[in-house]
Amino acid sequence: MSRVVVTGLGLITSLGNDLASCWDALCQGKSGVKEITGYDTSQHRIHFAAQIKDFDPARYMDRKEIRRTDPYEQLAIATAKDALAQAQLQISKDFADDVGVYIGSGIGGIITLHEQFKVLFERGPDRISPFFINMMIVDGAPGIVSIMTGAKGPNWAAVSACATSGNTVGEAWETIRRGDAKVMIAGGTDKAVTPISMAAFDNMHALSRRNDDPQGASRPFDLTRDGFVMGEGAGMLILEDLEFAKERGAPILAELVGYGCTNDAYHVTDPSPGGEGLVRAIRRALQKADLRPDQVDYINAHGTSTLPNDRTETQAIKTCFGEHAYRLAISSTKSMIGHTLGAAGAVEAVICTQALLAGVIPPTINLHHPDPNCDLDYVPNESRYASLNVVMSNSMGFGGHNTCLVLKRYAG
Repeated sequence: MSRVVVTGLGLITSLGNDLASCWDALCQGKSGVKEITGYDTSQHRIHFAAQIKDFDPARYMDRKEIRRTDPYEQLAIATAKDALAQAQLQISKDFADDVGVYIGSGIGGIITLHEQFKVLFERGPDRISPFFINMMIVDGAPGIVSIMTGAKGPNWAAVSACATSGNTVGEAWETIRRGDAKVMIAGGTDKAVTPISMAAFDNMHALSRRNDDPQGASRPFDLTRDGFVMGEGAGMLILEDLEFAKERGAPILAELVGYGCTNDAYHVTDPSPGGEGLVRAIRRALQKADLRPDQVDYINAHGTSTLPNDRTETQAIKTCFGEHAYRLAISSTKSMIGHTLGAAGAVEAVICTQALLAGVIPPTINLHHPDPNCDLDYVPNESRYASLNVVMSNSMGFGGHNTCLVLKRYAG
């Protein structure tokens, strides 16, 4: 099977609208969580989120395209174009059939859905946008990215809740390995800080309610954590067949070497006891990577800042890594950018790739009262220089979904 390398990255989060600004803020341990803008929160319990700020879609598309795309699609377009630029890849008709797009979203075009319901109730059915369906559906993102980049290969949208883009990146890897594409644009995007989303997650008791301390609200592995913080973002990776990348002189950033995907078959929201499903995903990813557990240097944890998730993930890591679990560096960047839902897996795979390149591990901020049940090295509060060779990204989603990605420093 083909070896698969990463040649381009795109990233937008609450910490910045490009990879460089996001990475710099992550390494400084900054928080992107602030008071919600865009709607009146006075009737809501939650008044804060990790929203994207000052993003200008006009940098990436014309005004007509902006009007016909939901903000979640605009983020996908922007990060895909940024990633292609870093990869120095201009898709031509000579190999367009060999370039695919797998992009997922946990929520899809909920901003458009919210706005169009308002139109329906206030102005009637004849005023609904003819572009509404394409702006709302989850496969709108990979579809429009293909149209705007000329990629004519395999095209697919995933939805597996917060494991979504762990799946899109992993399945893109498998697609190249089996020879169905030479290049894949793979990632995830979500922009779902809306009144109905916030109310729904809050009524599930999933969100932190620390209105008095928004920037301290996301505190993975801390004893005083009380829920996750909603985030917005998109992450995109350009994956290539190694020989194709070498042939065209592409900048090779890392090698993607392992992917595991499982389901708990246990509960619609709670992880299985002991993280049994995640354990199987991690072991499968390491097996495909032909790596021993003690060869992993760093894990970007799912680390949502909810009581059951952080304890369960810690248990799963201990089960998989044994004594090495205590030597591993682990951090949750959700402490800074919130939970970007279906985009999280790809966002964190981008961060893992940057960590490999820079030799820097972003911290878990707001970790001041360690949970006795979470007793591993979570790189608390300050980033850390480290020599990294193998890194891992875990994702877990409502419905029992688990994914694990393993990236390795590229050795030509």
